[in-house]
Amino acid sequence: MDPARAFVKDVKRVIIKVGTAVVTGTDGRLALGRLGALCEQVKELNSQGFEVILVTSGAVGVGRQRLRYRRLLNSSFADLQKPQLELDGKACAAVGQSGLMALYDCLFNQLDVTSSQLLVTDSDFKDPDFRKQLSQTVNSLLALRVIPVFNENDAISTRKAPYEDSSGIFWDNDSLAALLALELQADLLVLLSDVEGLYSAPPGEPHSKIIHTYIKERHQGEITFGDKSRVGRGGMTAKVKAAVYAASAGTPVVIASGFATNSIVKVLQGERIGTLFHQDAHLWALPKEVGPREMAVSARECSRRLQSISSEDRRKILLDIADALEANEKLIRIENEADVAAAQQAGYEKSLISRLTLKPGKILSLSKSIRILADMEDPIGHVLKRTELADGLVLEKTSCPLGVVLIVFESRPDALVQIASLAVRSGNGLLLKGGKEAMRSNAILHKVITGAIPDTVGEKLIGLVTSRDEIPDLLKLDDVIDLVIPRGSNKLVAQIKESTKIPVLGHADGICHVYIDKSADMDMAKCIVLDAKIDYPAACNAMETLLIHKDLLNSEGLNDLVVELKGEGVTLYGGPRASIAFNIPRAHSFHHEYNSMACTVEIIDDVHAAIDHIQHYGSAHTDCIVAKDLEVAETFLCQVDSAAVFHNASTRFCDGARFGLGAEVGISTSRIHARGPVGVEGLLTTRWILRGSGQVVDGDKEVVYTHKNLPL
Repeated sequence: MDPARAFVKDVKRVIIKVGTAVVTGTDGRLALGRLGALCEQVKELNSQGFEVILVTSGAVGVGRQRLRYRRLLNSSFADLQKPQLELDGKACAAVGQSGLMALYDCLFNQLDVTSSQLLVTDSDFKDPDFRKQLSQTVNSLLALRVIPVFNENDAISTRKAPYEDSSGIFWDNDSLAALLALELQADLLVLLSDVEGLYSAPPGEPHSKIIHTYIKERHQGEITFGDKSRVGRGGMTAKVKAAVYAASAGTPVVIASGFATNSIVKVLQGERIGTLFHQDAHLWALPKEVGPREMAVSARECSRRLQSISSEDRRKILLDIADALEANEKLIRIENEADVAAAQQAGYEKSLISRLTLKPGKILSLSKSIRILADMEDPIGHVLKRTELADGLVLEKTSCPLGVVLIVFESRPDALVQIASLAVRSGNGLLLKGGKEAMRSNAILHKVITGAIPDTVGEKLIGLVTSRDEIPDLLKLDDVIDLVIPRGSNKLVAQIKESTKIPVLGHADGICHVYIDKSADMDMAKCIVLDAKIDYPAACNAMETLLIHKDLLNSEGLNDLVVELKGEGVTLYGGPRASIAFNIPRAHSFHHEYNSMACTVEIIDDVHAAIDHIQHYGSAHTDCIVAKDLEVAETFLCQVDSAAVFHNASTRFCDGARFGLGAEVGISTSRIHARGPVGVEGLLTTRWILRGSGQVVDGDKEVVYTHKNLPL
């Protein structure tokens, strides 16, 4: 839970204000899906014991849409040629109110929830008896688990234009919601909008960022408001005004998206959703708060300084990092053991704990990999191609860093070391976000590594993101972050791909296959299969599916392999044919990554069936054929379209260090930029450098192009 949202533990009565932009679609019709989702959240909160009060806009918009349609039906062709007068807003409110409430009533009835309607005007609140009676009525309804639904009665309001006065009378549904929050002593007010919260500028602008906690002294003069909402009277300006009014009087307020799934429930769970307004907010702000954008900008500035130093100096930084890791091995092990113990106590899966654990010798192995990386040829500024375009005009294609890379990884603290060393070697700035289960390990590794980076470059070259809540903000920074590499579960990768405009490099699944052909040496096949499954079953390059040629059924070699797999503790699941042949449980899906001592087995007809199976159920990661028949092997190697395809070798070889890359930031199954284990080269791009002596194009009248390749 976000510490600033800890107050939600004591929330019982909550007011939810729904704006017109949430209630209606762009065509003016009611947004049934959003309204249904809203009612489902209200139902969930109601069943959990919360007292929920709704304040809803939308009556005028709904009525206007209905009256326009009615006027169209009743108009002659001649009428349509005349200028169309704007419909009376009060008439629209009168027509729309009944339809809006009928829909709420219908949706709540489907959920076994009872709702009630309360229409008020600003003048009502001038009467103290009205206010007293209002509180009594609402308290009675809430005691009966009825949802009060408030709306301003625009149809009979005497106001001609928006106004406010010292008595706090409202002029729109945002200020009505704030007034009701105080009158009805609500513990929380949630203002739902068509954006995720309050931004520092209109959300579409490149440098606009969401403000998670509004601090009047800091933000009042910094925020630039755009146009008001496409519908309704308020917009974000009205919401902020209402939020400040309610919060300063003691009711916390959150402005959140009415379009996002379960946003109200998440607010009440204490998640960092939307923008919080609280009377104590100024006490929570850190004087030098570093946000995601600042971290990314600092990493880019440091990366430029890293690129400007000599190749030997960059090499020395890597050697210093390797030395620092070895010198602090004991401290690193202590912090890692604390993470492992906490993960075991929390009941995490064995595969996760396996990835989390820095086994004996791991730090020495990582240091060795960093030294190998340091001794490689400097990849920055490498001339890849040199061309004479014309006499005295030479073009060079050179390698250069991508800029700033964001890595989101789960469980494996050793990944932090590999990624950080690759960033230094490739000249990139780096932002790291590890899983909470490795928090202490990541923190000490980050401290040791950045401590070895000289001040001439700056320790902010590598930033460690410590809050999960900052990830959504980071994923919006497509102007300062150049690449995202997720390393973790399928769910994590899918979420990141759906949440960002930044290019994403990685793989969602590691469903690796080993196919044993009828021509295979079965002793070799047994060694390869056992290694591919047992060496490190939690790795993404471990075998998850074993495909067996049908002619091997009942052979002694295959029987020995199955017995040995079971003897090593591997649980076997079968496809339709293998489950019968080996009397093993049926696999629920061929497209499944176990990450544990389990795998799927299936019998297939030939190499072409194996290729078809892999193309249909695989994840384009790593696939292997075991075969003596070279023609069959070449068919497999040519037609299996995976990032890595092996003949007579374990899938576990698909690894940056084993490929001689020194280290890897991950394995990519995409077909653009980098594929397979991604080392230094995968963190580089190219740029063109042109050297001339005053040439101009001028319609190409004087330029004689030679396009001559020059030696590097």
